[in-house]
Amino acid sequence: MPDQTRLLVVDDDADIRELLSAYLARYDMTVETAADGAGLFEKLDHAHFDLIILDIMLPGMDGIGLCKELRTRGNETPILFLSARDSVQDRIEGLSNGADDYLVKPFSLAELELRIGAILRRV
Repeated sequence: MPDQTRLLVVDDDADIRELLSAYLARYDMTVETAADGAGLFEKLDHAHFDLIILDIMLPGMDGIGLCKELRTRGNETPILFLSARDSVQDRIEGLSNGADDYLVKPFSLAELELRIGAILRRV
């Protein structure tokens, strides 16, 4: 993985944001976080990210809506959904609305790190 990969983690659960920030920093990744869609767009207004890790169940606009909005705006930043919604239909909806990958909570941190690497190698 390239040095200082920049990730944006968008999740309304502060514990998940903190866990991912601490874990991924060990792999030369700079992690910024947001708790909702407003925070996501604020961060994107001020910085470029190599990947967005996005929860689906967020306050306000949900992750699916945010993903669609990003794609409508021409933002091609890879998106990995990280969600407790675990049905096949949920995964199909996420992937068909612009996400690059979908990982169900609870998840393995090692698997998340490998999926991030796989996405970044493709782009």
